[in-house]
Amino acid sequence: MAAMMIARAPLALLAASLATLAAALGFQHVGGLDPCALCIYQRWPYLAVAGICGVALLVRRWTRPALFACAAAFVAGLGLAGFHVGVEQGWWAGTAACSAGGGATTVEELRAAIMSAPVARCDTVAWSLFGISMAGYNFLLSAALAAASVLAGLRWQTRDAAP
Repeated sequence: MAAMMIARAPLALLAASLATLAAALGFQHVGGLDPCALCIYQRWPYLAVAGICGVALLVRRWTRPALFACAAAFVAGLGLAGFHVGVEQGWWAGTAACSAGGGATTVEELRAAIMSAPVARCDTVAWSLFGISMAGYNFLLSAALAAASVLAGLRWQTRDAAP
């Protein structure tokens, strides 16, 4: 039973990534919560995992390295989500993409800064549940999926080595 679950790990990670992306797009387009720059960045690891898992499902011998590549992508997402939580909590400043750019000296520069400003602020929690923001939930989900990817990769090695 466990071997069957491990064999389906790329499919499960693909499904989890696509479901997470669908939820983010749902919050954005149905819920009306415009994403900040850091929210957009946090979607990229899920896209990477979807691509990696797609390849792993097509080329079976690449499954084990693909699982570890997925873990690396999820760790990157974990870092992005953790950084975003810190910005939301005021522990540190966000990136330049999180602000309007400031420092305009002419009306044209000010207009360009306003037009290129992010739709949503990175330091404001747009939605939370039980005191945890979406970035906080993404942190937890990324950690869980990274751990699952590593465990599946380790188990995959054991399964392939067995007689």
